[in-house]
Amino acid sequence: MNNESQNSITDDLLMIIPVRNVVIFPGAVSHISIGREMSVVAAEQAVAEERRLGLLLQHDPAMDEPRAEDLHSVGTIVSVVRFVTAKNGTKHLIVQGEQRFRTAGFVQGAPCLAARFDVIADSGSGDAEVRARANLVKERTAEIINLLPEAPAEFNVALAAVENAGALADMVAGFLEVSPAEKQKLLETADVRERLDAVLGALDEQLKVLQISHEIGAKSKEKIDERQREYLLREQLKTIQHELGDDEAGSDLDEIDAAITAAGMPEAVAREARKELKRLRGIPDSSTEHSMLRTYLDWLTELTWQASEAEAVDIAKARAILDEDHYGLEKIKRRILEYLAVRKLNPQGRSPILCFVGPPGVGKTSLGRSIARALGLEFVRASLGGVHDEAEIRGHRRTYVGSMPGSIIQSIRQAGTNNPVFMLDEMDKLGSGFHGDPSSALLEVLDPEQNSTFADNYLGVPFDLSKVLFIGTANVIDNVPGPLRDRMEVIELPGYTQDEKLEIAERYLLERQLAANGLSNAQASIDRPALVELIDGYTREAGVRNLEREIGALFRHATMRIAEGSDRSVAIGKTDVSEILGPRKFDREAQMRTSVAGVATGLAWTPVGGDILFVEATAVPGQGQLILTGQLGDVMKESAQAAISLAKGRLDQLPMERDWLAQNDLHVHVPAGAIPKDGPSAGVAMFVSVMSLLSNRKVRSDIAMTGEISLRGLVLPVGGIKEKTLAALRAGIKTVLLPARNRKDLQDIPESARAELKFIWLETAEDALAAAFEPDETVKAA
Repeated sequence: MNNESQNSITDDLLMIIPVRNVVIFPGAVSHISIGREMSVVAAEQAVAEERRLGLLLQHDPAMDEPRAEDLHSVGTIVSVVRFVTAKNGTKHLIVQGEQRFRTAGFVQGAPCLAARFDVIADSGSGDAEVRARANLVKERTAEIINLLPEAPAEFNVALAAVENAGALADMVAGFLEVSPAEKQKLLETADVRERLDAVLGALDEQLKVLQISHEIGAKSKEKIDERQREYLLREQLKTIQHELGDDEAGSDLDEIDAAITAAGMPEAVAREARKELKRLRGIPDSSTEHSMLRTYLDWLTELTWQASEAEAVDIAKARAILDEDHYGLEKIKRRILEYLAVRKLNPQGRSPILCFVGPPGVGKTSLGRSIARALGLEFVRASLGGVHDEAEIRGHRRTYVGSMPGSIIQSIRQAGTNNPVFMLDEMDKLGSGFHGDPSSALLEVLDPEQNSTFADNYLGVPFDLSKVLFIGTANVIDNVPGPLRDRMEVIELPGYTQDEKLEIAERYLLERQLAANGLSNAQASIDRPALVELIDGYTREAGVRNLEREIGALFRHATMRIAEGSDRSVAIGKTDVSEILGPRKFDREAQMRTSVAGVATGLAWTPVGGDILFVEATAVPGQGQLILTGQLGDVMKESAQAAISLAKGRLDQLPMERDWLAQNDLHVHVPAGAIPKDGPSAGVAMFVSVMSLLSNRKVRSDIAMTGEISLRGLVLPVGGIKEKTLAALRAGIKTVLLPARNRKDLQDIPESARAELKFIWLETAEDALAAAFEPDETVKAA
């Protein structure tokens, strides 16, 4: 292309306006917007001099300042019908196409793009083949117009009136839904026959798309309403993409297919997954069932079916980890190490399922974490407290909206392995209701003979739980259903003695609370006497949770003083404890409460450990009735009646008339009346309390007792000896009266507690009286 210099635009030159993505054919009337300076100059001069313009398509629509080589060489000569300037300053042209032209060289120096040009005339437009093609174009175009719902009726009339084949091709090409590049090729085709063939090809493709769309609309019309319009549009899009060979809708489902293969499912499970995947392919994306089925397949593919983490059972390492994480609990640690040793020597064997039972705060959950750390396995936990629906264990069936697997499968997925250490927490707090019994659902989970084919209702296929190391926890083993308890080996965790609590506080709690309150060892400290004061006067528990809270309260006080700038470091001693936390919450009240006749100190078992209780007896004028108060249960009331009957049988040994009981009412009260109490183990304490009243003798303040009493005066064995003994030690008791038949339980009591306590073993009620009363001391009647 030759460029020439031209200071003014002569009549043999054509002013050029570059256009983006617009091709105008001869005979067509169209609208274009212009904004580039050279284009505006060309349009204004053309209007002023009543000259024609040349429109050339840019190769790159993004180019703002195109040069000659950036434009196609063939374009359309147009006449300006109207030139309009909008209110916002935008220039608009309405033009009519007249002829094709080819540039013969651009000129330089002109105020706008200008070029010499040659007009391109149509060729081969008179033979029969061309006329036949023209008729075919009219037929195809008419078919398309009939399929378009909003096509103007006048278009068919105008189409029939066109007799020139070249003009017909240009007219139809202007309405084709093809790219600007394809329209440019039609514009550059001077041969009418070739142009008609190209137009026919584009018409056939467009007609096919419209016909398919029309068929889909006709088939779906009976099934859809306004809410399903989106479904129709998606179906049309899928069909069009398939016909055009641009179908990518199945790529996501192909990923699921690959995930099923990679998951390593058992053959039966993989067969079920592929069956559901086949169903999913036929369900439209907008359907609710599509999302439900997709979620189900995601659950199947994301579960670990085969891959398991290798257990690294190192007994020496496990012992070190248990000692590092927990102080004391020697019997518990030994049983855990035995358990791990069996797994090491017989990895394919079916190990027993452990259940840790003990009061809150004694370390049941943290023991499970230590076992997982010792084995190098993942640790997951599911809390069963308050669970009253079987579906929370087994999952919901997929027929329900919002259904999902149960907590067992959810936790396995969370662990990312099929052999984690799985802790079932608070098993004694399972409930039951009209939705089923969740404890029954756990029977299959915890049975080594059955859990290899555990069936979750949501999955609908068996899942192997035999590799999972289950550990249960409970506060009260009696509240765990019998069949469930039978499947587990119960390991009881006692409460801690004062010395053990002191060691735990110094080894673990201080460091943990320092970090929790943003302090360092140099900034705050609590000395040993202060910790003893906390344990003795501010907490009375089997575990150490409240102790940790009180330590946190002391450190928060230190944090505040350091943050205010009043101190750089804070050392908390025994005298500081009451100033920060207030007066002592617990006092050793046994001496106070037993300083009068008729009061005995008993020992009780509670779900949170042992505790002491006081049994008070008094006499008031009346008619020989027995009054029992203090929220006593039926069994405890019967114990009180047995104690009174036994005491009446010993009236001959007491300094009073035999008709004294007929003239007075006996009132037996167990304080803390808002707390329900029951059980037979307070029988000895009630008998001693009544005998203390009747004989007017005080019970020793440093003793506590437990045991069931019979009408023959025998002391019968009771449970919870370990917890009751530790409660006596916490309360400052030095001597404990226990049934002789409970002597076998002495080995369960921690050695440090045995060293601090004196044990008196009771065979009969007389043994209890001999040990309980202050020697040679009576209380004068008021």
